[in-house]
Amino acid sequence: MHLSIIVPVLNEAENIAATLSAARAACINVEFELIVVDGGSIDGTSGVAAASGAHVIGAACGRARQMNAGAAAAKGDVLLFLHADTILPIDAASAITASLTRPDARWGRFDVQIIGRAAMLPVIARCMNLRSRVTGIATGDQAIFVRRIDFDAVGGFVDQPLMEDISLSQRLKKRTAPRCLRQRVITSGRRWEHHGVWRTIFLMWSLRLRYWLGVSPETLQRAYR
Repeated sequence: MHLSIIVPVLNEAENIAATLSAARAACINVEFELIVVDGGSIDGTSGVAAASGAHVIGAACGRARQMNAGAAAAKGDVLLFLHADTILPIDAASAITASLTRPDARWGRFDVQIIGRAAMLPVIARCMNLRSRVTGIATGDQAIFVRRIDFDAVGGFVDQPLMEDISLSQRLKKRTAPRCLRQRVITSGRRWEHHGVWRTIFLMWSLRLRYWLGVSPETLQRAYR
């Protein structure tokens, strides 16, 4: 397996070095590449990423656009999309390799652990993991991985400002169910803590419900902001 780890960034100088270091450690004995796609950072993120051994490219700002640009530049036959504040487990690459050995295994995601001060964060993580197993839908926080051939077959990420991960999951799910790995990625709880845990929970569930009901991602983005 040749694994391409694609990390979209925007002003993530504080987090990117640790993320890339963990990604590199998780790929022992696996052919891999680290691709950081900068959407116009002004805090030196690109320099930090390059110094950490990543191949840095630029793209128009927007997570979907940046991840598609990273996929276009990638050489691997398996793509892993990783948030800049998310740490891979030490056995991530071997877990992905093992999970894709079955002929019907085409894509998947990790369980997530959310770290922070708020007592509700472990509960949120457990709910995310359970919901994902029940629905077959993965979120970007869970580090989605997919065979390159299947990513291309479904058209990659839709160029929309929100729910690009949900849209990709929906299309991949039609091909085969995801491999839901028990290994945990560790992601920051900064979003919940900054805006308030209960307020963020309500907002995210509201946005997801409205998305399922057909509200446009552009309208949802205005509510998110």
